[in-house]
Amino acid sequence: MCGIVGILSTTNKEVGVYIYDALTIIQHRGQDAAGITTADKGRFFMRKGNGLARNVFRTRHMAMLKGDMGIGHVRYPTAGSSSGAEAQPFYVNSPYGIAFAHNGNLTNTDALAKELFEQDRRHTNTNSDSEILLNVLASEIAKQQKSRIDEEDIFAAVGKLHQRVKGAYAAIGMIPGYGIFGFRDPNGIRPLILGERTTDKGTKYMLASESVALTALGYTVIRDIAPGEAIVIDRKGKIHAQQCAKNPELTPCIFEFVYFARPDSIIDKISVYKSRLRMGDRLADKIKEEWKEETIDVVIPIPDTSRTAALQLAYELNAKYREGFIKNRYIARTFIMPGQKERKKSVRQKLSAIGLEFKGKNVLLVDDSIVRGTTSKEIVQMARNAGAAKVFFASAAPAVRFPNVYGIDMSSKNEFIAHNRSTEEVCQAIGADRLIYQNLDDLIWSVQQGNPDIKTFDCSCFDGCYVTKDIDNAYLDSIEALRCDESKQQLETNESSEMICNDVE
Repeated sequence: MCGIVGILSTTNKEVGVYIYDALTIIQHRGQDAAGITTADKGRFFMRKGNGLARNVFRTRHMAMLKGDMGIGHVRYPTAGSSSGAEAQPFYVNSPYGIAFAHNGNLTNTDALAKELFEQDRRHTNTNSDSEILLNVLASEIAKQQKSRIDEEDIFAAVGKLHQRVKGAYAAIGMIPGYGIFGFRDPNGIRPLILGERTTDKGTKYMLASESVALTALGYTVIRDIAPGEAIVIDRKGKIHAQQCAKNPELTPCIFEFVYFARPDSIIDKISVYKSRLRMGDRLADKIKEEWKEETIDVVIPIPDTSRTAALQLAYELNAKYREGFIKNRYIARTFIMPGQKERKKSVRQKLSAIGLEFKGKNVLLVDDSIVRGTTSKEIVQMARNAGAAKVFFASAAPAVRFPNVYGIDMSSKNEFIAHNRSTEEVCQAIGADRLIYQNLDDLIWSVQQGNPDIKTFDCSCFDGCYVTKDIDNAYLDSIEALRCDESKQQLETNESSEMICNDVE
């Protein structure tokens, strides 16, 4: 999962500063790397590197990032390595010069890489599927062999790209001297939204992964980009839009609403906050039905994502809601830590318990989901150490049992605590007295109420149904071998060795 931003201004030459601000707002979508590319007078200016946006960009870098349009990216790696070479935006000089940022994951990367080399005669320099996506687009634009580009050329190229590429992708690009553009895969798995801000000095347009990047900076939301649609904003500020896919169907990722998106965002007309309130409602109904004999003294959320659901759940159960854990905000999100040892170590660094909220009480801990179970087990033990009489655990999402192949780092089913385990076995594994999961139908209902026009969601990590219909066991085996913790740790070791060798040389 990554975050992308693009801004074009009809008058302002300092868009780099605003892109930086937007990246800090959507920093929750990726903390591994950050990058910004701007364009001024036909030239690109780029700065990118590993780490949080605030660490990658200094005053001297922002002074360099001049121009009236630019794109930005925060990275959370699901494919390839975590090296700085795969930080985005990416860039190709032909045709026209294109800077590009992508959120999602392609599922036919190997076939595309072979096509690019053998048919398109294009070279890629990293293992990133984002670079492959950029080169597919660049190749399709180049086939038109025109000296000057217009919106119809981009629409035609995106249409061809949809025919070649499979998987999840929301992307933003920029061509110096022309404008910015964005597009979304035919299933709309990853979000992309358009907004504008008009002042006496002119108009700024923004494309971003979440609406909060727009509203927090004073933009007015225009609309979500439709699945399969491409948007072009030229330097004069004119918006061009066209549907570029043959059979688009909006099937957004439901895990955006469970965990990744900020609660103050609205995605595909659905309030993330309200959807999480409804998750709390439905989970409370299930607890009332199945745990009639249990007494719950206090409901405590595991910060931060579960707070909204936990608050509503406590209200419906007529139980006290308390903040029992204090979070160290200088520790990265545990879910996206690269290895199991790092995740386990960071839990105690990230959270500390307030003993008086636990001592002698039957505590219901609420989390947004349970993936690997490492965090859950550590937190249950923290509650016991703080003196809890009983520790119950509730997940606002169903059990994660299947790999996610569309841009979320949940690829190795053998690392899921619920894989081949019953609810009772998971409960025992995390050390809780009782465990309850949200029903999938209730989760879908909770999100769908925000926009009844959406008939289906990507729920593949819960039900194993992949909306792109190109996923088989061979593919799942290949990504599991590539992305399990053991493989990632070996890759990090190799990269560290390469860096040491380079330093010696």
